[in-house]
Amino acid sequence: MTEITKQLNPPPRLLLGPGPINADPRVLRAMSMPLLGQFDPVFTDYMNETMVLLRRLYRTENHWAFLVNGTARSGIEAILTSLISAGERVLVPVFGRFGHLLCEIAERSGGDVRTIEAEWGTVFTPEEVEDAIKEHRPRVVALVHGDTSTTMAQPLDEIGALCRRHDALLYVDATATLGGMEVAVDAWQLDAVSAGLQKCLSGPPGSAPVTFNERVTDVITRRKHVEKGIEPDGFVAGEGSRIQSNYFDLPMLMDYWSELRLNHHTESTSMLYAAHECARIVLDEGLAECVARHALTSAALTAGLRAMGLDLFGDQAHKMAGVTGVVIPQGVDSEAVRGCLLEDFGIEIGTSFGPLKGHIWRIGTMGYNSRKQNVLTCLAALEAALRQHGFAGNSGAAVDEALGVYRDAGQ
Repeated sequence: MTEITKQLNPPPRLLLGPGPINADPRVLRAMSMPLLGQFDPVFTDYMNETMVLLRRLYRTENHWAFLVNGTARSGIEAILTSLISAGERVLVPVFGRFGHLLCEIAERSGGDVRTIEAEWGTVFTPEEVEDAIKEHRPRVVALVHGDTSTTMAQPLDEIGALCRRHDALLYVDATATLGGMEVAVDAWQLDAVSAGLQKCLSGPPGSAPVTFNERVTDVITRRKHVEKGIEPDGFVAGEGSRIQSNYFDLPMLMDYWSELRLNHHTESTSMLYAAHECARIVLDEGLAECVARHALTSAALTAGLRAMGLDLFGDQAHKMAGVTGVVIPQGVDSEAVRGCLLEDFGIEIGTSFGPLKGHIWRIGTMGYNSRKQNVLTCLAALEAALRQHGFAGNSGAAVDEALGVYRDAGQ
């Protein structure tokens, strides 16, 4: 019988896949702080502080910016299931695996889902999105910002305005970009956005920061219903259909995060500490500085990979700052190389899904891992692993090229 009573002792890993990443030690320390009751005034102060930090992180004046307990997908589901009523038309521009996820959740929410698709490795022009909106007349447009499956980032600066022109609400999944690329909620007129901690925010999976504006609030409050047992005296339910999920019911979550503190669930205390610290760390560094650090890391990594003789995947003009797609060289055993990196160097990199399975590796340099030392370590280890498996690249050139990028940047 396998012994299962030993203390957990995970091996040290440098997590350079598409996420999760190595959490910042300050976040892990915050998670070890003592638990408090969910209505302890100290704890509710922490909730209020977290809302303030998230507004700054999202660059928004929205009142509603709070946490949904669960991984990044819980934030997606909370927004879409609360926003979409049965039969409402939803447009999803799909340029990777996570666009298909938005379709799945929108369909489960009862939406009449329409799609446009771009070849994996490319993104949409604003004109393509607007043409689809004109054709399908959606109530909601749901769009991924950075799709880690393809390593591409969809420009958003024009999409919000064109959705407003056609009276559509815009939801954006910023799971893999918040903190590592610009996400300007108000300036870009994004109606609702969700993210996760385990990418550019340097935290563990398990909490989903969300924000949404009054346009969204007006829609979801028309569906407001409060569960029996906690319903206040004199409460009048909204005229709309009841949101199908209790746990992901945004109006009830709003009551919980408001001064009403109407009990809904028990807030995940340690994850709130983590989210608070994740946001504090980014803002302490400076949001612009954090975004610039991710961009520099990406530039150094991609320069090194090219110098090694490897090809990069996709339209590099629209590459994510935190994840890089690398075309697996012909004749190289992909899993043998990944196994060598993991077993000999303690480094994890990712593969991909669907049409890209077995075609690309994905190297993540997000959050706490977006640092010079990690780029150089990754390049040196990958070069060695490839050499062990028959790929004759330009020996030593990758690290030298990356060092040159950092030197030119004054680092």
